[in-house]
Amino acid sequence: MVWADLMRILVWTGAGAVLLCMIMFVDSLFTPYKDMEEMKKGNTAVTLRFVMKLVAQGYILSSSIAKSDSLWDGLVISVVSFIILLVLEWLVRMVLRSAFGLKLDEGTKEGLIPHALFGGSLHIVGALIIAACL
Repeated sequence: MVWADLMRILVWTGAGAVLLCMIMFVDSLFTPYKDMEEMKKGNTAVTLRFVMKLVAQGYILSSSIAKSDSLWDGLVISVVSFIILLVLEWLVRMVLRSAFGLKLDEGTKEGLIPHALFGGSLHIVGALIIAACL
């Protein structure tokens, strides 16, 4: 029984880590700047937002796996949740841009910490709401 539990932990953790990397890669395709390049340059704002996005995705992934009976269900729910979060975050950014002229991505790339905190908090709040619905 202990070995079966250990194998389950290893498989679920490995699958979750692979999915998390894939999700973060897909997220980078929708980010108008290159996260890794900006982080290499020492852009603290980009790093802060990236970490907040990673925490949000990790939270959704952990919640969906914890509430799923099968690994496949947990991974599928995580992917669907990621898509919902991506769309939700995009809509909020568009409203902020239209209503207030607030360009979170541009400000984050320019190194503005308030823009990064606000942008990252959209991910975290979205993740909390989505995880509560699982």
